[in-house]
Amino acid sequence: MNLILLGLPGAGKGTQATRIVDTYGIPHISTGDMFRAAMKNETPLGLEAKSFMDKGELVPDDVTNGIVKERLQESDTVKGFLLDGYPRTLNQAEALESNLQNLNKSLDAVLYIEVPKDILMERLTGRFICSNCGATYHKTANPPKVEGECDRCGSHDFYQRDDDKPETVENRIRANDELTQALLNFYKERGLVHTINGQEEPDEVFAKIKTILDSQANS
Repeated sequence: MNLILLGLPGAGKGTQATRIVDTYGIPHISTGDMFRAAMKNETPLGLEAKSFMDKGELVPDDVTNGIVKERLQESDTVKGFLLDGYPRTLNQAEALESNLQNLNKSLDAVLYIEVPKDILMERLTGRFICSNCGATYHKTANPPKVEGECDRCGSHDFYQRDDDKPETVENRIRANDELTQALLNFYKERGLVHTINGQEEPDEVFAKIKTILDSQANS
């Protein structure tokens, strides 16, 4: 079963990716993991990627596409794979399509976990941290037992990381949304997209994913 998992930041992709690979026995292939493995193994493409990353630059699409193609030829992908974080652009999607054809493989489904942007904002901007001991909380999902007081050390001093501040999160969501919509249009034309409501509890989200994938496997 060859799958792509799409969703905006905060949609719960990580949770569902873990459940999918555990249930179906396929490898979870993320861009970061691929880069790290290629660099550790000192493959030519891995060394090329490292040269860009060491300079703080984005790895060009041709290098990324080559590393993905190498990864999809490894033995653990015989039963399938779950791509997460790739493709990110239309150029990468087109390269993946070409590479899969060359490898005599094809995609079975593109799973899109959909969550409204206001819910994503609430999820991603709700995190705050105790300045004294570093304990992490969330305004709605994991607040302190006593409001304004750290459960662990009793401190009343909290802060929020720059990454979790509303303006940063909003920009991140907007940038990802533009890329994701382009990919969704690309894969909808190929009849591969399955949209799942990501507002529900993780168990319910996975139950819907499992229904989709089981019907794919039996078709």
